[in-house]
Amino acid sequence: MKKIVTLGEVMLRLSPPGNQRFFQTHSFDVEFGGSEANVGASLAYWGMHVAHLTAFPDNEIGWAASGQLRKNGIDTRFIHHLPGRMGVYYLEQGAMQRSSQVIYDRVNSVFSNFDGKNLNWDEVFDGVDWFHWSGITPALSKKCADLTLKSLQEARNRGITVSGDLNYRSNLWQFGKQPHEVMPDLMKLTNVIIAGSRDFKQCLNEDFKSFIEVKSMAFHRFPELEFIVKTDRISHSSSNNTISATLFGSKKTYSSKAYELTHIVDRVGTGDAFAGGLIYGLLHFKPKEAIEFAMAAGAIKHSVPGDVLLCSLQEINELASGEAVGKIKR
Repeated sequence: MKKIVTLGEVMLRLSPPGNQRFFQTHSFDVEFGGSEANVGASLAYWGMHVAHLTAFPDNEIGWAASGQLRKNGIDTRFIHHLPGRMGVYYLEQGAMQRSSQVIYDRVNSVFSNFDGKNLNWDEVFDGVDWFHWSGITPALSKKCADLTLKSLQEARNRGITVSGDLNYRSNLWQFGKQPHEVMPDLMKLTNVIIAGSRDFKQCLNEDFKSFIEVKSMAFHRFPELEFIVKTDRISHSSSNNTISATLFGSKKTYSSKAYELTHIVDRVGTGDAFAGGLIYGLLHFKPKEAIEFAMAAGAIKHSVPGDVLLCSLQEINELASGEAVGKIKR
């Protein structure tokens, strides 16, 4: 069994039922979700041992969040429960030509104040094969940026493969540092980077004429880098998207098939499902099979409500190979 560690904030998600708007609803559906924990939940569902590093409030909401991670199969022994508040986000699901909306309420959350100094890194990374982070975490606070760097250094010292989803979000960088002052040091310690041209541009404060230029720069500048992974999405409407992905090695490139997705149920967490599929694929398959597996996982998540992809390896493999698509299984 492969062992994976993920790092990141988990938030309380509040959504109006169905496709109601914020000003219509009298109630909210409640979930817990966070990018890196979503990745871990998918991997745990596929039989991997996954531990998540985070901090929750020392109250009933925080303990409920830990319980949800355990329900998703995630090892919670490294989670700290501390004084403070839970980060919250509100999601209004779009439909047809109406876009989805997300409102964050996560400033000064307990995780944003977590420095991880009490973590025993020998225990955290004992026997671990893979560590995953995202650009959301270092954007939250200086403590989170320092914790991410420390995690990467500890993983690199132990020869653990590291993946990072750069996931640039402009509204998060509010603690006094710009992305290009933080992200390059993290990228230097990362073997697999998930990012598009915009992510590279903002994280490095550089302009690029094409993704080919991005690729050339990245493999030259970051010698630990093995793969760059780029996803492409054409949004015909909130309910109808076309998605595909490409895996770039230093010498070879592998592209997935494209999926046209109609009647999308929930777009949130689809990138996390893709990242989980990519990690599983690179741990078990050759690069071409890995990118097909990852894209199939991302495609299926569009049909699953909530933050987390819950589906079997068989379902993903069937979609990736074109078998039993949309049929009733008896």
